[in-house]
Amino acid sequence: MKDQQKEYKDESKLRSLVKSFSWRIIAIADTILIVLLITCLSGKCSLEDALAIGFIEFLLKFVVYFVHERIWVNIKFKNRFGVNRTIQKTISWRVVATVMTFLIAGAILDTSDNTALYIAGVEVFTKTLLYYIHERLWLVLPLGGLRILLKKMIYGKKHR
Repeated sequence: MKDQQKEYKDESKLRSLVKSFSWRIIAIADTILIVLLITCLSGKCSLEDALAIGFIEFLLKFVVYFVHERIWVNIKFKNRFGVNRTIQKTISWRVVATVMTFLIAGAILDTSDNTALYIAGVEVFTKTLLYYIHERLWLVLPLGGLRILLKKMIYGKKHR
């Protein structure tokens, strides 16, 4: 148990950075599809708006997600691999991200209807599931695995 806490505390900034990027790739695709779906259903279909919302979210949420990751690295848990921890982390991120989505979509779409609210509402369901899966998959990747992989890519197979 003590080793797991030390291991968890030692999670690198590089890992958080790569994890942030991988999540934002998944999330931007989901956001663009949801914005297109909701705006098209409301009769105001716009790929341009969907891409704008996705791009702004990518930039802003990338930074906020990285900070969120680093905060969770410093929270001590008895079991870093526990489902309860993953659920708590998922909920905390979903609250932050949903508020940001609502504000960004509202600013870009500039509509008086509830389009931004619908977008954020749908994302609660899709992104909660996607985030939980993403988080659980990252728990399978051993700490230090990214550094080893990058060193192998840069220096060749002989370097450790």
